[in-house]
Amino acid sequence: MQPDDKICYCYDVSLRKLWNFARQRRLARASQMCECLGAGTGCGWCIPMLKRVHTAVLSQQTADGLIDMTPDEYADQRRQYISEGKARNAF
Repeated sequence: MQPDDKICYCYDVSLRKLWNFARQRRLARASQMCECLGAGTGCGWCIPMLKRVHTAVLSQQTADGLIDMTPDEYADQRRQYISEGKARNAF
């Protein structure tokens, strides 16, 4: 996925926004990623990605290749997650 692709579909938050937020704020916990425009507080689909972004920023990795699927694949998996009605992802 590219930096401007959406990670949080509920609140329209891109990978770039999340990455910069985590980098600038130096968050102690992944759950603090929710402070970035509410990401992770809607359907919960993006929470695993928020954790991944947080971990990568802490370990000073780059965002390149962080999410190894296309935006369409990501959106399709989110639709499936919602339609299955499983328990909401959590931090």
